[in-house]
Amino acid sequence: MPYVIGAACIDIKDMSCIEECPVDCIYQGGRKLYIQPAECIDCGACEPVCPVEAISPHRLVPADQKEFVADNARFFQEVLPGHDAPLGAPGGSRKVGPVDADTPLVQLTEAGSAG
Repeated sequence: MPYVIGAACIDIKDMSCIEECPVDCIYQGGRKLYIQPAECIDCGACEPVCPVEAISPHRLVPADQKEFVADNARFFQEVLPGHDAPLGAPGGSRKVGPVDADTPLVQLTEAGSAG
């Protein structure tokens, strides 16, 4: 899992990172964006364009954001509310479009909370 999007993205979803991603691996949840770990090529193009500095390499995620490493993968591996199957690795967010769901961690995080 090369890059992870943390709590600062919750209820912000600026989407500059989606436009910069050359492989279309950043997916839009209900309240937050998520990077598909199997599709990410670890190029880092998304990190500098994030206005709230929510994106970081998984090895450099701040200590108070570590739960977002596993949570980012969980978005793709587990069945989300309102869905019949996990998203998996569908081959690009444009194919899927916005996903009106989030992981339990994001659902339970209060608006404006950074961790």
